[in-house]
Amino acid sequence: MPHYRRFQDASVSEKILDTMFLLTIGLGYLFALTHLYFSHQGRDGQPGLSVEDVRIAYYGKQNQTRLGTALQGPMSDRANTADKQVIFDWLEHGSSKDEFDAKVAPILANNCTMCHSAESGMKILPLSNYDEVMVVAETDHGASVQSLVRVSHIHLFGISFILFFLGRIFLLCEMKPMIKRVTVAIPFIAMLLDILSWYITKAIPGFAYVVVLAGALMGISMAMQIFVSLYQMWLYTPKASDGNSDEPLLQ
Repeated sequence: MPHYRRFQDASVSEKILDTMFLLTIGLGYLFALTHLYFSHQGRDGQPGLSVEDVRIAYYGKQNQTRLGTALQGPMSDRANTADKQVIFDWLEHGSSKDEFDAKVAPILANNCTMCHSAESGMKILPLSNYDEVMVVAETDHGASVQSLVRVSHIHLFGISFILFFLGRIFLLCEMKPMIKRVTVAIPFIAMLLDILSWYITKAIPGFAYVVVLAGALMGISMAMQIFVSLYQMWLYTPKASDGNSDEPLLQ
């Protein structure tokens, strides 16, 4: 890690390295938001991403099946309206095997099983036969605890490293120490609150608002660190040094 006190002490090479890291992280976060949008939008049957979509993702849609929710949301573009209606009617009328073989199986074969099959090698539920489809024809209770645990440990390990290096760069800015201390802590707190809210939303659906607010808080704090760091790195004119050699390395 850098041993200079502030950005004005860094070499051009060090500034370029920090700048490329910040720009890459910022771009990566924009792609993450885009992925989040396409993963959750439309679950409530309406276009766009809403708090209700987030609630359904974690709490489920108790009057709908997992397959129905997927066809209304992230998988809505995988089949035309008429084919989706055939599947909805089949789910509503008892999900019989005979009707599945006659009407539903051909639709899934044409639109879904290229990915939802053991042969695809993808880590998603297969939909190649009646028994496999019946797994997702049950009531939608949202994301399983097992899937939340898997995603949680990936987020905690991966995002923590990003926030650590982002914060280390931001600490080289010139501003009041208390502002920096709060700013570098906020995204960690927001991330922990966001992940904890996933589990709470499974029991208390209204907690979906906390998921959205915590995620927004983390994104805003990250954006602030990136923009302020880039500004002070290249455009900011520092105050004249008072010659105090006892100034801490990073406040």
